[in-house]
Amino acid sequence: MNTVSLIILVVAIAGIAIAALWYVQKRRSQHLQTRFGREYDHAVEQFGDQRKAETELERREKRVERFAIHGIPKEERDRFAEAWRVDQARFVDEPQKAVTEAHRLVDELMKACGYPVSSEFESNAADLSVRHASVVEHYRIACDIAARQEKGQANTEDLRTAMVHYRALFEELLGTSVQQTVPEPQEARR
Repeated sequence: MNTVSLIILVVAIAGIAIAALWYVQKRRSQHLQTRFGREYDHAVEQFGDQRKAETELERREKRVERFAIHGIPKEERDRFAEAWRVDQARFVDEPQKAVTEAHRLVDELMKACGYPVSSEFESNAADLSVRHASVVEHYRIACDIAARQEKGQANTEDLRTAMVHYRALFEELLGTSVQQTVPEPQEARR
C-alpha cells in the first residue's frame, strides 16, 4: 500500500468516525429534548452550554432510575384528593395557609410515590423532571410564588396562580383529577 492510499484510508476512517460521533450526539440531543421538553431548554439556559446541560439531564435519568417510584393505591389517592379539596376550599378564607398546605401536600405525595423529597427545591424539581417534564414548570412557578409569599411579596392573585400550578403537578402525580376551580378569596369579593 502506497503512502497516498494510506492517507486516503486514514482520512476516510476519520471522516466516518466524525460522522458517527455527530450522529450519536444528534440522537442523544433529540432523545433528551423529547424526554424533557421545556426542561431541556431550562437546563441549557441554566448551564449555559448544551453539552453540560445534556450531561446533567442524563445524570438525572440515571439517579431517578434508582428510585422506587410507583403509583399509590386507590384509597391513598382518594385520601390525597380529599385533602386537596379541603385545602382548596381553605383558599377562600386563608389563601396564604392554603398555598403553604398545597406545597406540603405536593411534597407528601411525592414521598408517597417514592421520590426522596429534600428541602432543596432544585433537587426536587430535577427529580420530577425525569418522569414529569411536562409539569415540572408548574412546580417551579408555584414554589417561586410560595417563596415570594414567605417574604410578603405575593398578592392574592399570585397565590391563586400558585394553587393552580400546584394542582397541575398534584394531579399528574396522583394520576387523577381533583378538578375544582380555585375560589376567589373573601377579600377579593368585597
